[in-house]
Amino acid sequence: MTKTDRSLGAENVSLPPELEAHAQVLRDRVFESTRYLPQFELLLEDLAELRAEVRSDQVVVSLERMILYGKNLFSPYFSHCRYVSLDSSPTSADERGAYNARLVDDPRFVEVPCESRRCPPEKLEFDTATADFVLIPNLVHHVRDQSGLWREAARVLKPGGTLYVFEPTLRELHQIPDDYLRYTPSGMQVAIERFGLQTSRVKTTGGPFTAIAYCWNQALQYIEPEERAKWETWFSGHFEELVGLEVRYPTNQVRKFTSFPTAFSLRAVKA
Repeated sequence: MTKTDRSLGAENVSLPPELEAHAQVLRDRVFESTRYLPQFELLLEDLAELRAEVRSDQVVVSLERMILYGKNLFSPYFSHCRYVSLDSSPTSADERGAYNARLVDDPRFVEVPCESRRCPPEKLEFDTATADFVLIPNLVHHVRDQSGLWREAARVLKPGGTLYVFEPTLRELHQIPDDYLRYTPSGMQVAIERFGLQTSRVKTTGGPFTAIAYCWNQALQYIEPEERAKWETWFSGHFEELVGLEVRYPTNQVRKFTSFPTAFSLRAVKA
């Protein structure tokens, strides 16, 4: 049975100080969840939870876009086990290169070497039924061949293994042309079921107020720099207020059977 939680933050799991400092770099600089993308707090909380769950004898395979940063964002969470990064960057990423490298140029960022190879998500270079966990954090919308993605994720998982996915429901078109779709939680559950992946938990985060904040931040980027500063000041003064409204008014008072998450995470188990 699928469990669905709607929250702005799951119960925190404590991290060692060095890893907490690393998480703060992700929070402040990479995902900017403290300024305009609070939905990424869900990903960071889930990573801490997964770290506590994974045993030292288990294998974690993560599908990522490591080429964008030149460093691995998530390997520090799983330094106690075998962690394999499969870089699923498309060929168009070669031209862009590591344009986000400046975001991880911080002394608090922890670099943990890990197995890494580049391969398309529809043809993963990993043995069948050997991974205990497959993580797909913030990547699914960049994958053109969705059936190939889910088929390969199911293939490399052991029976009883766990698939974890984090995805936005609200994003601008980005890394064009390699931006293909936005799932709803129910839509993703249907998509993965035919590959033998049974959803066990869905968590959502965000709402209409932080959606406004996100869209406003995107709109700022369209304004000429000379005028933008004025509106940035206005926005920074109202961001916390919008987040506060999210907490005070979590439910639509007019229409039933509706919600406005900005992101969700999903766990599924391979049958």
